Amino acid sequence: MSVFKSYDIRGIYNKEWDKGLVYRIGFFLPSLLGAQSIVVGRDARASSEEVFSFLSRGIMDAGCDVTDIGLCSTPSIYFATASYKFDGSIMITASHNPPEYNGLKISRENAVPVGYDTGLNKLESMVSETPIPSTSRGRIQTLNIRKNYLKHLKPFKKRIKGIKAVVDCSDGMASIFIHDIIKDLDAEIITMYDKADGTFPHHPPNPLIEKNLNDLKKRTLEEKADLGLCFDGDADRVMFIDETGRFVSPDLITALLGIYFFRHAEFAPRGSVVTYDVRSSRSVVEFIEELGGNPVICKVGHSHAKQLLRERKGIFGGELAGHYYFQDNYYCDSGMIASLLALSVLSVEKVPFSELIRSIKKYYFSGEINFQVNKKDLIINQVMADYKHGRLTDIDGIRVDFPTWWFNIRKSNTEPYLRLVVEAETSQELKHKTAELTDKIKELDA
Repeated sequence: MSVFKSYDIRGIYNKEWDKGLVYRIGFFLPSLLGAQSIVVGRDARASSEEVFSFLSRGIMDAGCDVTDIGLCSTPSIYFATASYKFDGSIMITASHNPPEYNGLKISRENAVPVGYDTGLNKLESMVSETPIPSTSRGRIQTLNIRKNYLKHLKPFKKRIKGIKAVVDCSDGMASIFIHDIIKDLDAEIITMYDKADGTFPHHPPNPLIEKNLNDLKKRTLEEKADLGLCFDGDADRVMFIDETGRFVSPDLITALLGIYFFRHAEFAPRGSVVTYDVRSSRSVVEFIEELGGNPVICKVGHSHAKQLLRERKGIFGGELAGHYYFQDNYYCDSGMIASLLALSVLSVEKVPFSELIRSIKKYYFSGEINFQVNKKDLIINQVMADYKHGRLTDIDGIRVDFPTWWFNIRKSNTEPYLRLVVEAETSQELKHKTAELTDKIKELDA
């Protein structure tokens, strides 16, 4: 299986890819991006230093300059790319994957992401060629972005007051900035697993898997905190639990952030576009509309979300996977900004987190259900035919809406799965429709 994925390059290092491929990626990337200067950052995985060494060597052999910002989070390299006006960037990370993985997240100037359809496909073809080093080799320099990045985050902190939160950094890259971010807050922030360690000794760095939140839930209850937050490995995603220790579906946080932009912030005009992915609850759409926003549906994936938000000049957007995107963050995702704004909302509203979520959530939601099947297209086409009387949205798999329920079936862009999401007005209907669709999928591909 190729390490060139829909949104990034990723695989088990020294098994699915190695330093030779890393060098060739580095060598051919400046040509793809039309770049003279590329900024590179990395996470704390054991292989990240070697990846950086061979990647930067390839970039310089192509005649392009490298700026090394060292250990950082993925959102901070997006900031560096756009703020310092680099021609492109690479973040060395495998995000939420286990320690044996590593990967590359690539962006063009202005932190515009490079996905498979927008360049990685070409890069995959280019790396099969033989590199011929330039006679004018590029140079390498270091850059400390810390002061300017913290200054960039400061406006998102100004309404936070009198709140208590537990923050789980998952031994990941949120650890790099968290203590400087929280030190001047008028709030009690308790951090855990807050030293960057690429072996992830406490739990896997994927907070979307709820069992990885067990320690956070326990600590939040012990501390009687107002909420708990958990970042993924490279800190571009964040998950939330309420004061009762209950996991909050990430799509509902999109609606919660709407409170900040349409009730609390001075600059949010009515009718501002808010993007949400095709898997998100109807509750999100209805709540954003009630606030005065204009919700616009989007394909799954950070490259699609950023592109749509930029095209529509949207104010912010969110995904079920826990990515949140902001116009004031160069249209990029940031788990840290989402966290600060959620803390801000709770500080101003002065009601329990669980109560705020209850005011948003109106329906019963299945979450994503995965099926490992071979006949993905056959299943999607047959299900679409069987449910042809509903309102069809086909921007990403199929979403079919009926008056009291809806479902989405889509092919995973990163794993060999077909993914199903169902939502209904009653728990009984949710159970019935989920079972009905599950039986149909299994019948079509045993």
